[in-house]
Amino acid sequence: MIDEIVFYPLKSEHLDQVLEIEQVSFPTPWSKQSFTSELLENALAYYCGCFLDGKLIGYGGMWVIIDEAHITNIAVHPYYRGKRVGEAVIFHLMAQAMAKGAYKMTLEVRPSNISAQKLYLRLGFNAVGRRKGYYTDTKEDAIIMWKDLIDQGQSESY
Repeated sequence: MIDEIVFYPLKSEHLDQVLEIEQVSFPTPWSKQSFTSELLENALAYYCGCFLDGKLIGYGGMWVIIDEAHITNIAVHPYYRGKRVGEAVIFHLMAQAMAKGAYKMTLEVRPSNISAQKLYLRLGFNAVGRRKGYYTDTKEDAIIMWKDLIDQGQSESY
């Protein structure tokens, strides 16, 4: 299955499918307006959809600011979790970030999201700090994670 997925930049016509996944993935999902703003108004943003047989099964987004990429949102449909789809989305974001000139990547993750933390650690992200009360819905802290996309002058293959 993982060999059959394809990535395309997200477009407005994908937003209903994005919102379905968003709403079952997060305690406080992004609104349609938030996604629309990111897709249409944020020149720093890149959002991709992960498709299987024409159906959106996951997505991810990031901002690329000079030489750093910041993952803003990533989610996978519950049916496809644990099947390496999230990993594929992150690899795709890494490749796009590097193509856009980034050599570092960062993200925030909830301490309660153990499965995401394990994935990020396995992919080479390191926890470097916390943002106190970052998630306003639950007052939960955020764990700040970073990854070097280019190691010792060598480009990693994603």
